[in-house]
This record gives sequence, structure tokens and C-alpha cells, in this order.
Amino acid sequence: MTRGFLIVDKPGGLTSNAVVGKVKKATGIKKVGHAGTLDPMATGTLVVGVGKVTRLIRFIQDQPKEYLAQAQFGVSTDTLDADGAVLSREPMEFEVEDLEKLRPRFTGVIQQVPPMVSALKKDGRRLHELAREGKVVERESRPVEIHDLEFVSVSPGPYPVVEFRVVCGKGTYVRSLADDLAAALGGQAHLTALRRTRVGCLRAEDGVRLDDLEAWEDHLLSPARALEDLAQVKVTSQTAEAVSHGMRFVGGELIEIPEAVPVGVLDKTGELIAVYRRDGDQAVPEVVLPV
Repeated sequence: MTRGFLIVDKPGGLTSNAVVGKVKKATGIKKVGHAGTLDPMATGTLVVGVGKVTRLIRFIQDQPKEYLAQAQFGVSTDTLDADGAVLSREPMEFEVEDLEKLRPRFTGVIQQVPPMVSALKKDGRRLHELAREGKVVERESRPVEIHDLEFVSVSPGPYPVVEFRVVCGKGTYVRSLADDLAAALGGQAHLTALRRTRVGCLRAEDGVRLDDLEAWEDHLLSPARALEDLAQVKVTSQTAEAVSHGMRFVGGELIEIPEAVPVGVLDKTGELIAVYRRDGDQAVPEVVLPV
């Protein structure tokens, strides 16, 4: 049974769904999905599940993501990135020190308003569909987590280009972060480049280029390797047999796992067979992979 994960180094100019289509074509496998959308302009780490491991994608999506970004301040676009139409230009002048003062305000759990060009829904319609019709609707802010924010450089001039690195949680929009930083300095900004360098422990440099997909099997990661960010426990053959049937446990090896967090369950060979979670005095299955 062929199943596992590919780390694709996505090029610019393609949607994440287009990459999934290319993986389907190369592998001949229909059940394929990705763990977190990258905008067409963005490049880098796109984790793709191949085969029946797609049910595990949500555990990868929940991992922190690291990006290297470049934004031009003083220029706004209707998409908050370079693919959009320019809405305004207003020169801005500031130094790296001015941005550094903002760092405490933009790290930890912050409130962020999603951009109009996004896949989120409002009254049953995706925001990007409404945006294409020229509509702008009110969006509620929501909490996102910024684990780390580093300002790498600021180019001089009336429309400074800022390079920054950010490690953030699920649901964070880096282009909104850039514009929010600019707003805190009294202006606006848009992303000119974005590269996702990693998702959890899975890094772009370990990925496969689309041009090399004919050798996809050489790059396929096992579920256990792809989910290394989860706590993992190796169990005996007897417990593994019960796990493969999705049994709940009120004692034994699995009752000692941490509470309320997903834990990968490995058989004695080190193969991932399930993800469990402890709920009070029971260990219950989240996902059980077919044998």
C-alpha cells in the first residue's frame, strides 16, 4: 500500500491545488491533499499527503510554520501582495529600530483581520469570490499566534522594502501581518515575496522540485517521519493489534500518554499505525490507519 508524505518545494505562479494535481498525475494516486495553502506568489514548503494518510494532514497543519517575507511599505494593493492592483502610494520613512519597537505588540497571541482575498467564508461565500466581484465585507478579527518575529533588513528610500522572518501558528496571514505593521507606523504595505521555509520539522530544502516528481517514491516520507512533531509511543504487538481495531483503553501502555494532545502510536517496527489522545481515564483514537 503506497502512502506517505511529500515535501514539495512549490515554485511561484502555481496554486497549491495545481501542485496537488501534478502530484496526482505523477503518482497515479487519486487520494492526495496538501497541509496548508500557499498563495500562487509564494514559494517553499508544501506538505502533500499521498494515499490514505490524508486523514493525518490536520496534525501537520497544526504545526508552527516559518516564513521569510519581503514587503514594500508605503504602497497598498487590493490583495495585500504583489499580484494585486495598486490602490495607493504614500511615502514612509522609518528605521529598523522603529519596527523593533513594535515586536512585543506583534508577538504572542494577537488579533488579525483576514484579508478579503482568502478562502474563508462569509455568509456561505468565500471571501476571494466576493473580492473578485468588487465587494468588500466586514470581517471579524480572530486570534492568531506569532511565535517569533525577526526584522532582517530595511532598504532606504520613500517606499522601504522590509525583509522579515516569522514563525506563526495555523491561520496566520503573513500579508495581513505586513500591512498591520505598516499601519502601526502610519501607513500601508504589501508583500512582494514570500517563502515558507518549514512546517513543523518539515523543511523546503528536504523537498522535491516539481521537475523531479518522476522520482517521487524516492522522496516519500513515512507517516511516522512526517508526524515527528507529535509525541510518539511505541507499543507491543498485542496493543498494536487492539489499536488497529480502534479500541479505547482504560489501562495499559496508552493510558500514560499526555492528556488532550495527539500522540502518534507506533508498532514495534516503528511504523505509525494510529493517532490517539487521552481523555480523562481513557485513551481514545483520533485516526487509525488501515492495515
